[in-house]
Amino acid sequence: MRLFPLLLAAPAVVSGLPFLKKKHRRQKAGTKYEFHDAVHVIVNKVGPFNNPTETYRYYSLPFCKSHADQSQHEAAVENLENTSAGYTDDAAAEEEGAFSFLASGRRIVGDRVGAEKTKHRFGEHIAGDRRETSPYELSFQDDIEWRLLCKTTLETKELNKFKEAIHNNYFFEMFIEDLPMWGYVGDFEDEDAILGEMEGSHTYLFPHLHFKIGTNNGQIVSAAVTTERDRRVDITNVHKPTTVQFSYSVEWFDSDLPWKLRMTSYADSRFLPSSFEIHWLSIINSFVLVLLLTAFLTIILMRVLKNDFSRYMELDDETLEEEESGWKLIHGDVFRFPEFPVLFCASVGTGAQLTFATLSLLILALTNLISTTRRGSILAGMVVLYCLTCSIGSFVSTRLYFQMGGKAWVRCVLFTAGLFPLPVTFVFMWVNTIALAHGSTSALPFTTILTIASIYALVAFPLTVLGGILAKNYASHDFNAPTRTTKVAREIPSEVPWYRTRFVQMLISGFLPFSAIYIELHYIFAAMWGHQMYTLFGILFFAFVLLLIVTSFISVALLYFQLAREDHRWWWSAFINAGMTGLFIYAYSFFYYFHRSGMSGLLQASFYFGYMAIISFAFFLMLGSAGFHFSLLFVKHIYSRVKCD
Repeated sequence: MRLFPLLLAAPAVVSGLPFLKKKHRRQKAGTKYEFHDAVHVIVNKVGPFNNPTETYRYYSLPFCKSHADQSQHEAAVENLENTSAGYTDDAAAEEEGAFSFLASGRRIVGDRVGAEKTKHRFGEHIAGDRRETSPYELSFQDDIEWRLLCKTTLETKELNKFKEAIHNNYFFEMFIEDLPMWGYVGDFEDEDAILGEMEGSHTYLFPHLHFKIGTNNGQIVSAAVTTERDRRVDITNVHKPTTVQFSYSVEWFDSDLPWKLRMTSYADSRFLPSSFEIHWLSIINSFVLVLLLTAFLTIILMRVLKNDFSRYMELDDETLEEEESGWKLIHGDVFRFPEFPVLFCASVGTGAQLTFATLSLLILALTNLISTTRRGSILAGMVVLYCLTCSIGSFVSTRLYFQMGGKAWVRCVLFTAGLFPLPVTFVFMWVNTIALAHGSTSALPFTTILTIASIYALVAFPLTVLGGILAKNYASHDFNAPTRTTKVAREIPSEVPWYRTRFVQMLISGFLPFSAIYIELHYIFAAMWGHQMYTLFGILFFAFVLLLIVTSFISVALLYFQLAREDHRWWWSAFINAGMTGLFIYAYSFFYYFHRSGMSGLLQASFYFGYMAIISFAFFLMLGSAGFHFSLLFVKHIYSRVKCD
């Protein structure tokens, strides 16, 4: 009988566990509101503005978690009408109507509590969002001139938290529906840029927020929050307890902006840097460069090859052995398969898979099948597309492996399955450990990690195995080389001019394609490692296609010069030369970090350089695969046109 009360209390105890608490539903974007309907403000995170990855829970700072009741608000109104104590700017309190707070909207209900978790989408978890409820009481079309949120006395510990955040240039992020709002926690004055806080310097906290919300046909189409410097509080002396009144005001206005275009207003946001402009001139410049380069290479190669074909076809059998030179001389070795065929085939297949997944993602973004403005949707889309295209990578790699005469096709499939995910896993384990040690929201929750692992184990890996089986049973295993390969490899000339060495070729093959996308990279980096919203996916698709084209042409041109000096080891050379642009992208990331951004600290540097290494490796594989496939077509074509023994 004594167990009966415990059994009755068990559900209540279990439901009180933090990880089993019911999460709040998000307010659906595009909701049609009636007058006085509740509008919820969701808080997300805080962090240094220059370190976009270093973010923490909003309530890691001692903000209000509950709302003042009506009597506390009225007492604060009465007090503020008689004195302007607590604010640094007394002149603001003497202005006409500065403290006319009686028209403060509807009566306070006090039923909203902060710091309770809300439901998240998969992509939002990946992007580091940790949205929680807030106690702000907003109702549709009800202006609030001033309302007390809470009155609290900040002790030394809380003051130190706020002061450290302000000196690190912390910003906060909130949401109304899916519309983000940003603002700064506070500000400081008269501090030395090198020495920091000095005598006479001041640190100010912004306790008042002003919400400005635009509506159109009963829907919320814009939302912004501003902090008021006239109502700031001096918290320079952290050893003296300071009483702070956190408050807010709300302004509603009618807007002509359609709901579907609500995200376009962020292009003119004062909070975000204004360097994100339409850059058609840079794209035209890149296109002209690619066009001229492609035309130049095409003309040169066609003229040279035409002369070679004419010379080789006019030779008779008696003078053939005497006159053979250049690329025709190595016809018996050019189709000799490369070393480490399993690794080579896996690299080619993975590159083809990543290329197909990237093009698919850009097309889906262009057609709005993937929302480019929804937080984390691009990351989530790339994870899903990579898993769904695993059969393509395995099929390409296994087919090529069989064409090379390989027998251990299972090993090839396993290499393909792990070539890209394993480096990603190692980098993720490192940066996630750093984020957990710092208590950052950038650390993925266990449930998200389990979801990604399950998708890979249940979708990606089986599709990889399926692609290998299809290639084994249905793909052609004939390489169809136009010439026969000799049993003994021909000796490669060791003396070559410095400008034809492997190192110089790698520099040329990486630099020229990189120059075509250099300007676009700045905008992409500003969106990836900043607070910008990248929406120019049409330009990005165009730039990516240009990159593939120019990389392929450069690879073919350098391959011709390599064959002309009688070097038949072109397989790995073609792949590495084409992929060198990925190394240039990684080198540019160092330049951007130290000279174009204000990022700093171990956490931000770990995320930045770790994931940029993964992105650069992905470009290495994608461009290497594209360059190799074009090079293979080129080699087969030229050797099929000449008469060989």
